[in-house]
Amino acid sequence: MPWIQLKINATKDTADAIGDILMETGCQAVTFLDRHDTPVFEPLLGETPLWGDTDVQGLYDATTDMSPIINFLREALILEDGNYKLDQLEDKDWEREWMKDFHPMQFGERLWICPSWTDVPDPNAVNVMLDPGLAFGTGTHPTTALCLKWLDQLDLSDKTVVDFGCGSGILAIAAIKLGAKRVVGIDIDPQAILASRDNAERNGVADKLELYLPKDQPKDFQADIVVANILAGPLKELSEIILAYLKPQGSIALSGILEEQSEAVVTAYQTQCNMDPVVLDQEWCRLSGTKR
Repeated sequence: MPWIQLKINATKDTADAIGDILMETGCQAVTFLDRHDTPVFEPLLGETPLWGDTDVQGLYDATTDMSPIINFLREALILEDGNYKLDQLEDKDWEREWMKDFHPMQFGERLWICPSWTDVPDPNAVNVMLDPGLAFGTGTHPTTALCLKWLDQLDLSDKTVVDFGCGSGILAIAAIKLGAKRVVGIDIDPQAILASRDNAERNGVADKLELYLPKDQPKDFQADIVVANILAGPLKELSEIILAYLKPQGSIALSGILEEQSEAVVTAYQTQCNMDPVVLDQEWCRLSGTKR
């Protein structure tokens, strides 16, 4: 069915209240969008983190008379000239419209990430079937891509791996399909644990993937490989915990880091690791190294 879309420029402090008011005016759905396309990674359960400059987007049935709604929002000082836009959205199959944005992607030489509704481009490749869902990590973000390419370069045969901040399970599942015999995934979000388990089952590797919330994470376990694609702050704060999972001579990759944050993260890890040169993808980077 066709829709009317009302998009309002807001801020982090006003977005939630504006969204609530839109719902009271008959809006069918509210979406919060970052005006600067800044990603948010793995929010805590129950949290809805918002950006400094947030657009609030509301959808109304196409038969809605928007004049009284616009007048009401103007009187409530929510709308003013230049801070909103009304658009008529054409009638589309929005589920298929959303699906067409995701297509098989190759990372490195062997590894492909493929949506479940598509045919795999190379049946002889290492194919991970993964659909966009509640948890982050479909390969489309540079930090995920950097980690996937790193895993593709390694010989993971018979290796053990820790995926710290597993999200959708994409890195953990890729590691198993690339030859790892055991992978431990850890995440703060129960939704990420569920998504990782579902994706592991879809790929037939659930028997090799162990998933834990931090309170349940295994003690006295060290892996051959550790990968942590989270954010610079947690990478620094949790460096001792992350490094404790890595065997001497084991390999580690860290991402979720902006280029200007890389030096501080290197400093947190170089006391125990020989660090490799920084690898960049746009403004994001991956750090890797070997534990001494």
